[in-house]
Amino acid sequence: MNRRRQLRSGPLLTPPQLFVLSFAVLVLAGATGLKIIPGIYTGQPLNWLDALFMSTSAGCVTGLSVVDPATVFTTAGQAFVLLLIQLGGLGMLTFTSLIILALGGRLSLRQESVSIVAEDTSSHIDRRRLTLDIVRFTLAFEAAGTVALYLIWAPEMGWSDALWPAIFHSVSAFCNAGFSTFSDSLIGFQESPLTLLVIMLLIVAGGLGFLTHEECYLTVISKFRRQAFRMSLQSRVVLMTTILLVVSGWAPLAMLEWDNTLRHLPPAHRLTNSLFMSVTSRTAGFNSIDYGRATDSSNLVTILLMTVGGSPGSTAGGLKTTTFALIGILAWSRLRGLEATNCFGRSVPEDTTSRAVGLFVISSAVLAAGVFGLTTTEMSSGVPGSLIHRMFEAVSAFNTVGLSMGITSSLSPPGRCITIILMFFGRVGLLTLAASLTRRRTPEHVFRYAYEDVVVG
Repeated sequence: MNRRRQLRSGPLLTPPQLFVLSFAVLVLAGATGLKIIPGIYTGQPLNWLDALFMSTSAGCVTGLSVVDPATVFTTAGQAFVLLLIQLGGLGMLTFTSLIILALGGRLSLRQESVSIVAEDTSSHIDRRRLTLDIVRFTLAFEAAGTVALYLIWAPEMGWSDALWPAIFHSVSAFCNAGFSTFSDSLIGFQESPLTLLVIMLLIVAGGLGFLTHEECYLTVISKFRRQAFRMSLQSRVVLMTTILLVVSGWAPLAMLEWDNTLRHLPPAHRLTNSLFMSVTSRTAGFNSIDYGRATDSSNLVTILLMTVGGSPGSTAGGLKTTTFALIGILAWSRLRGLEATNCFGRSVPEDTTSRAVGLFVISSAVLAAGVFGLTTTEMSSGVPGSLIHRMFEAVSAFNTVGLSMGITSSLSPPGRCITIILMFFGRVGLLTLAASLTRRRTPEHVFRYAYEDVVVG
């Protein structure tokens, strides 16, 4: 009787396991849909491996593509890919939570913990409201982006032909997916600063994180109502780090590509495109230049920006801005001889900084393994490209960016499998993936050996 009661009360799956499982189901369902749904191809359908690759890339909002979505898919096929992008960008569990709330139900603690990523830092915000606001913010940004792009493109493309590309690119940009209905992505809009500006705003908005959206909204509302509201440390770190990364990437990319891929453009457009390169490297995946023709130095800067990625609880992937910032703040604090990691008048818990350092180490190891795997498989298969091509591809896949130096469609079957694994791991997150493989130990099972020091440095 007690065992039966325990089985009823104990969850079959932990929240991390549900999160990982939701993306696995989305990827497999997407691959199956790409194989069995009629009328989504202009020619021959994809084989199972390519269908799995495209489904993983769309569901994990990466943007790498072994085929050209602009020519291989019909409008219906592009709409199916866009559906995978939208579901993957917000997360399947967010939609599940929304349906429960729409039907008048109540979120359980387990549903709250898997639908709201920033559980520990959003205790001052009602999770039911945040779940609804996630969808509201998404629809608002995507609708505004659609209208803006439509008004920019309609005079040249036509008032009817511009609608679908505007919808597709608005959703793809906000979800940081990088898929495009144009074969050359956004290279054709190098001299359209308004297009690049709208896409950049959508990318940044999608990469900030929904908790930051909520707190920015509450900050504005509080000022109008003359009420006190304090933005969390996470949102402050996210906003500051995002600004610093965009600016610090803009300057070197402008200098390195000024007389290379941007030399045919006027100075104003060179500045706009180099800014776009800095923004899109943060897991968006759209490109306004050919990265295969960029200098190695520019591609190295792009790799570094791709590694950082977006922010927690956002549609973006990567190491995350908060992890990057905490490691930097930790190093600066130690150099100054401070025991605590201080930021914006607050001290970050040691457990949090330890997780940040651990995540950086594990991510670096996974990336190194991915680069080694791609280098080994592609060299043995005779696929053209140098080491930086493989590194660029692996970093882009793991950090769900979608930028490529032009070798994605040439990847061998083993190389495509490695890329699929990197995209999936990067989207669900290594910490979440590790937590899904183990259950949290109860306090009585935790023990510690005797301390003994080790010389470091």
